[in-house]
Amino acid sequence: MRRVGVLMPHTQDNPVGPPRIAALLQELQQLGWIVGRNVEIDVRWAGADAESLRKHAAELAALAPDVILANGSVAVAPLLHATRTVPIVFVIVPDPVGGGFIDSLARPGGNATGFLQFEYGLSGKWLELLKQIAPGVTRAVIMRDPTAPTGTGQFGAIQSVAPSVGVEVNPAGMRDAREIERAIAAFARGSNGGLIVTGSALAQLHRDLIITLAARHKLPAVYFERFFVAAGGLISYGPDLVDQFRQAAGYVNRVLRGEKPADLPVQAPTRYETVINLKTAKALGLDVPPQLLARADEVIE
Repeated sequence: MRRVGVLMPHTQDNPVGPPRIAALLQELQQLGWIVGRNVEIDVRWAGADAESLRKHAAELAALAPDVILANGSVAVAPLLHATRTVPIVFVIVPDPVGGGFIDSLARPGGNATGFLQFEYGLSGKWLELLKQIAPGVTRAVIMRDPTAPTGTGQFGAIQSVAPSVGVEVNPAGMRDAREIERAIAAFARGSNGGLIVTGSALAQLHRDLIITLAARHKLPAVYFERFFVAAGGLISYGPDLVDQFRQAAGYVNRVLRGEKPADLPVQAPTRYETVINLKTAKALGLDVPPQLLARADEVIE
C-alpha cells in the first residue's frame, strides 16, 4: 500500500476543489492505482489561511507519504519548509523558480517538480480580451496580490500591452474585502472602465465578492479561470486547471514507481480555454463579437 498526500488551499465545501481531486483519482486509477487496494490518499483541505496551511503541511510531512501533491504556491512553500526529502508534485504554480521552489524548469534539482500555472506573458492577453468583448473600455483596474512576486509579474505583462490597445491600467490590491470594495467603488466612479482579476489565492478567496462588485458597478471583467465565469463572471482565459491534476497524476505515478522529482522537468500547460457567460454579457449590455464566440471553448447561456 502506497500513500499520497494532497494539500489544497481551499475548504472542502469550495466547489473549485472536488472536480480537481476527482480528476486526479480518475487518472491515477487509469494508471493502475486503486484507492483502498494499492494506494491511500490523504487530502488536507487547509483553506487560504497561512497558519492553517502551515499546520496541514507539517501534518502531511509527518505522515512521510511516498509523494505529496501541492495545489498552488501557497501550498508548496509550507511543504518545502516542512520537508526537503518527501517528493512533492505541484500544480498551478506561476513562478516556481522565482519562488525558490526549484533550481530551474529543466532541472528542478530538489524534492519538488510539477506544472506551471501559466507564463506571465499570458496576462497581456487578458487586456486584449477585455478590449475585444467591451471595445468602449479605456480604463482598467487590475486586481492583484501586491505581496506576491506573481502579482507584480502579471501586472507588468498587462502594463506592457496597455498602450497598444489604448487602455490605461491601474493596479489594486485585494488583501481583504474592505480593500477590494474600496478599490472597485473608487474606480467605478469614472467612465469606460473594465476589470481584470489576476491569478492568486486571494482572488480565489474573494471570488464571489469580486463577481458581485463587478456586476453592481457594471464593469466588464476578465478572469484567469473558468470557475469565475461559471459563478457569474463575464469571461475567462487560462489553462484548464482540472486538466493539470490529470497531468500531475502522471508525475505522481512516476514518483511512486521510483523516479525522483529532481529528474522530472517542470511542464507548462498544454490546454487553454476561453469561457464566456452570455447572461452576464446581456446584463452588461454587451454584444459579444461573433468571432469571439466562435473561439470560445465553452459558452454559458
